[in-house]
Amino acid sequence: MAKTQHEKILDYLRDKGELSQREAYFMGIGRLASRIHDLKKAGYMIITEMREVTNADGSKSTVAFYHLLGGDEQ
Repeated sequence: MAKTQHEKILDYLRDKGELSQREAYFMGIGRLASRIHDLKKAGYMIITEMREVTNADGSKSTVAFYHLLGGDEQ
């Protein structure tokens, strides 16, 4: 059975420690912030860290990186 988007996100956070929209896009998740909201509402302790990154053209953007606290809080 295929994993849900929520399961993919939780597995990735547990394995890699952080997730941004870029990685989520390659996992087939187009609306990461909405899925994070769902997970928080379900009781998972997820924090958002905003970081400034440099784009390929040299411009700057602010990107959200998500972290799961403790790994299995719910």
